[in-house]
Amino acid sequence: QAQLVESGGGSVQAGGSLRLSCAASQYSASEYCLGWFRQAPGKEREGLALIYGVNLQTHYTDSVKGRFTIARDNAKNIVYLQMNSLKPEDTAMYYCATRFITYGCFPLAEARYSTWGLGTQVTVSS
Repeated sequence: QAQLVESGGGSVQAGGSLRLSCAASQYSASEYCLGWFRQAPGKEREGLALIYGVNLQTHYTDSVKGRFTIARDNAKNIVYLQMNSLKPEDTAMYYCATRFITYGCFPLAEARYSTWGLGTQVTVSS
């Protein structure tokens, strides 16, 4: 099915910004939920943002609401995660993942999403 490749990670200072990309082959928002997740060492993988449906609806977890924005490129099969006002606690491996929309997009939890990329590292220094 879909193949996912994340990119755009790197090292930034606190308060800086990064834009992550999820290149998704054989994917459309009308068929799949696409979520961004992150996992820090010793922590559970947590859902951050979701885009889904023909109207490109979005959802954000409280910890990133107002700082992160998820969007789909109009010309390319890529979903972005724009991350602003980054904090050291945002340091983690970031992943994108999909789930067939027929079965619902919520909860935005690791166990509900079946296709994953290999991740891209984000490091935020003080």
